[in-house]
Amino acid sequence: MPTELTRRLTAEFVGTFFLLLAVVGSGIMAENLSDDIGIQLLANSFATAGALTCLILTFGRVSGAQFNPVVTLWARLEGDLNNKTALSYVAVQTVGGILGVIAANVIFELDAIYWSTKERSDPSLWLSEIIATFGLMMVIIGVVRSRKDHWVAVSVAAYIAGAYFFTSSTSFANPAVTLARTFSDTFAGIDPSDAPMFILCQLIGCVLAVAAMRVTHPK
Repeated sequence: MPTELTRRLTAEFVGTFFLLLAVVGSGIMAENLSDDIGIQLLANSFATAGALTCLILTFGRVSGAQFNPVVTLWARLEGDLNNKTALSYVAVQTVGGILGVIAANVIFELDAIYWSTKERSDPSLWLSEIIATFGLMMVIIGVVRSRKDHWVAVSVAAYIAGAYFFTSSTSFANPAVTLARTFSDTFAGIDPSDAPMFILCQLIGCVLAVAAMRVTHPK
């Protein structure tokens, strides 16, 4: 029988794989079906939210369905994970995400590794990522602390779908997602040189949200 940690890491790997497959695959499909950027973004957000809802419901009771290093950081800060487990979560989330993007490239007949050239480097986008990540963590922490765990999947998916449209960066809000999206020069891609600043801003947003929610929703 697999160990508890193996079960949890497998859930994080598979969940993040399918999350990135949904994000990038739906972006490619949207580009193939329409030249309208608004329709492309709508299709991308709808597919991402739908997949995320299902994935959280599927793996929530196994690993917490974090699929995101900033969520794992919060779990570590709360003492829910030890250092080894938290680092293992981040590792499998990152690898799973990259492989999910590669799979999306391949099934749409693109090069497996198709480095993105899509520039996303501007102070407005950096601020957007801080706010997007703050909002995501606010929703997760608020819903969990309100003892409404059964609403996490819908709440997170609804927030991400909305944030696609109310943030200029389209709400990456996830370091593993950001890194993985450098592997596809498609609708959802980001130039590798722009990823580090996005990730830094996401970490800032996470820390600010954790601090704020400790005031509004003490444990």
